[in-house]
Amino acid sequence: MRRPPSSQRPHQPVRAAVRPPVEPSRRRLLAWPLAWALASAGRAWADTAPGIEVLTLRVQRAEAGVALDFSPRIMLSRTVQDALERGVPVYFLAQATLLRYRWYWRDERLGRVQRSWRLAFQPLTSTWRVGSGGLSQTFLSLEEALAAIRLTAWKVADPAQIEADQRYRVEFSFRLDTSQLPGPMQIGLTAQTDWSLGIEQLVSVE
Repeated sequence: MRRPPSSQRPHQPVRAAVRPPVEPSRRRLLAWPLAWALASAGRAWADTAPGIEVLTLRVQRAEAGVALDFSPRIMLSRTVQDALERGVPVYFLAQATLLRYRWYWRDERLGRVQRSWRLAFQPLTSTWRVGSGGLSQTFLSLEEALAAIRLTAWKVADPAQIEADQRYRVEFSFRLDTSQLPGPMQIGLTAQTDWSLGIEQLVSVE
């Protein structure tokens, strides 16, 4: 018996494979790893974003006068880290101005003190050195070196400058001092946010 030509054969429909719908609980399980990865990436970016976070800032009266405690968390930009690794030292500057509170006029300025730190990388030993006031310390990592930049019982004023019945405040600032960089590097730095690290706060004397 002869078969009819292919053009005369009845058309057989092709059935497409139909996947069963994904249950809502399964859909949540599939989406959770992606959400966790995105959140982790966001936290990692925030942790490494350049800036200065104040961990401790306290000013109080002491027998030796007025003392200030300051502990920051310093997060350098990749640009600053690259400069350090190329052998360029960077400097940090802290300034504190003692003010006598006056309700009828501007606060009276009684004095100002400042302290600077020099941070440098030693390529021969792959270590980091922090110097301040003629003293220096060596550290194995940049994180340890940055953690050493802090102030403990820093003398802001002598006892003779303050009175028991007066209110005082301290105008405090801490920043990356770009004026200490080599001259050619300072050109155009005002427009570069990578080098703009600093904080300013007004603190009452306890």
